[in-house]
Amino acid sequence: MAAKRGTKTSMKNMEKELLCPVCQEMYKQPLVLPCTHNVCQACAREVLGQQGYVGHGGDPSSEPTSPASTPSTRSPRLSRRTLPKPDRLDRLLKSGFGTYPGRKRGALQPQVISFPCPACQGDVELGERGLAGLFRNLTLERVVERYRQSVSVGGAILCQLCKPPPLEATKGCTECRATFCNECFKLFHPWGTQKAQHEPTLPTLSFRPKGLMCPDHKEEVTHYCKTCQRLVCQLCRVRRTHSGHKITPVLSAYQALKDKLTKSLTYILGNQDTVQTQICELEETVRHTEVSGQQAKEEVSQLVRGLGAVLEEKRASLLQAIEECQQERLARLGAQLQEHRSLLDGSGLVGYAQEVLKETDQPCFVQAAKQLHNRIARATEALQMFRPAASSSFRHCQLDVGREMKLLTELNFLRVPEAPVIDTQRTFAYDQIFLCWRLPPHSPPAWHYTVEFRRTDAPAQPGPARWQRREEVRGTSALLENPDTGSVYVLRVRGCNKAGFGEYSEDVHLHTPPAPVLHFFLDGRWGTSRERLAISKDQRAVRSVPGLPLLLAAERLLTGCHLSVDVVLGDVAVTQGRSYWACAVDPASYLVKVGVGLESKLQESFQGAPDVISPRYDPDSGHDSGAEDATVEASPPFAFLTVGMGKVLLGPGASSHAGLTGRDGPAAGCTVPLPPRLGICLDYERGRVSFLDAVSFRGLLECPLDCSGPVCPAFCFIGGGAVQLQEPVGTKPERKVTIGGFAKLD
Repeated sequence: MAAKRGTKTSMKNMEKELLCPVCQEMYKQPLVLPCTHNVCQACAREVLGQQGYVGHGGDPSSEPTSPASTPSTRSPRLSRRTLPKPDRLDRLLKSGFGTYPGRKRGALQPQVISFPCPACQGDVELGERGLAGLFRNLTLERVVERYRQSVSVGGAILCQLCKPPPLEATKGCTECRATFCNECFKLFHPWGTQKAQHEPTLPTLSFRPKGLMCPDHKEEVTHYCKTCQRLVCQLCRVRRTHSGHKITPVLSAYQALKDKLTKSLTYILGNQDTVQTQICELEETVRHTEVSGQQAKEEVSQLVRGLGAVLEEKRASLLQAIEECQQERLARLGAQLQEHRSLLDGSGLVGYAQEVLKETDQPCFVQAAKQLHNRIARATEALQMFRPAASSSFRHCQLDVGREMKLLTELNFLRVPEAPVIDTQRTFAYDQIFLCWRLPPHSPPAWHYTVEFRRTDAPAQPGPARWQRREEVRGTSALLENPDTGSVYVLRVRGCNKAGFGEYSEDVHLHTPPAPVLHFFLDGRWGTSRERLAISKDQRAVRSVPGLPLLLAAERLLTGCHLSVDVVLGDVAVTQGRSYWACAVDPASYLVKVGVGLESKLQESFQGAPDVISPRYDPDSGHDSGAEDATVEASPPFAFLTVGMGKVLLGPGASSHAGLTGRDGPAAGCTVPLPPRLGICLDYERGRVSFLDAVSFRGLLECPLDCSGPVCPAFCFIGGGAVQLQEPVGTKPERKVTIGGFAKLD
């Protein structure tokens, strides 16, 4: 009983899955659209009719033909029209006779019917056959019928042919598509007629065909086309439209889809606690959304009220300023008006002056008339040069609010910063990782950034990948200290402002050097022609300048003189462990050799040495015939990589000593393009030197080296050339210099 109650409850809970998106009622003869959504056949016809498609309502043979159908629901011409057989219709269509459903005679292009799916809100193309080319979803019909029976337990199915009141139905007929009582079944299936051969079934509210039929050929489907993702029959399978497609039997597709659905459903049922937890989280998020939305409304209202208060205060101050200016002008104009009124005959100053003129006592007249004359003179001057004491215009009090109006019009919510763009040209890894980025144009500003990074080649940890994070990074660059050597890091950045965090940038993968970085400077004390070597002030760059001595040497080549080699060494010697450094060679260099060598051998070979004896001599790692005197077992004291004219030469001798680290690396005895930076990795214990592309860390060459003593970085120049050591990213550490047998601290 409990199981039945649970089944009934689950059936009732899934009612919304059984509602047609058009009529919002239970599905009736649902059709499967190409977008995999379902819609009632009658609803689909109505929608197509509203879209202006006439005559594309589906297969006419699918209309109700039961004895219970009323004349108003049946076409009067339907009973008189004889439908062609599917095979005959197919032959006619192949031969070009007749017209397709929905195509006008003589039309060059078939009409493609578009159906607006109410579920996904997209336009679905049904092809030129319209609804007639769609499958009925018989499984959904069965589910709907089971649901109807579960929610209406005890409700009897009545006979559709009885006179009122109808009796309870006892039989159903799939061919007649109706339910009958015993008497009505006998009446409509008389003995000796074709209807008498109809097999009775249990009474039901929905009649379906026994199997799923192909809408094109009216045959039972037997295969599934994976390419078209459509069920097909035997005739469809041999059609040209499915040539080359991957077609499997329905049983295989059934088993595969059933296993997938069962597995997915099992996973969902096995994670009900997770689902419930996520539901609680979503409900909490809904509550927070409501509260946050209300708070945002209050904040906006408060800010707008604040703007209104500021505007009101500014309005009061501006009106007060205008009022004061107006009063001052009125006072000045009033005084001037009063003065002019006093000049009228019989009033004021004029009357007083007339009375003074009547005085005959000369001393008294002079005493009174002196002051009066000054007043009359000023009045006369004001009369002759009349001008109002103040302007009546208030143009100087006009406000220019264009900028403010534009700002208020553009007043909008602050957007989060867009995803930053990492500058791959300026981002690199050396002793530390330097990351540089920028915001896209028209992106809202960011107050600060968050940088996240992690190793991709680290041992797998249980759970999701964990990122290391640098919070509140100011500016558009960051320094990541102490990265692991020989690793691959993935980095990303996102910006933040008052609106919150923006999207992450695209992930950038960065290789770190294979060994700790060796910091050193260039020491120009060694070499045969130091006057031709120009070392920069910071001792991190050197340039060989081919001057007059080189020209004279080249002129004497035919007379037995030999070409000179200029050498510059690093001021640090390596005596243990693994070390890595990188440099950039000028592509216009004539011939530059980059590598390492024993300190004693380098000093012995190049300190005060004469010109090179032969052009065949080369302080290389056995890459040419200059090392023919050495035994096969002995490692050479030098290991150099030859660079010239924008190319890297891998000499013929490289095959015997150099193992290329890349699977598809270049063969020995050829040239490869010069990378932007060259990397040198020295393994002192193993006595091996690797030359790498310092940008991609792809191996170029690996050579043996005699590491019986201190080993120094070395650079050789023949002709013009330039080398620049890569600058360390972080602060240079304290270094112990061992060149020349002296030890000192930098």
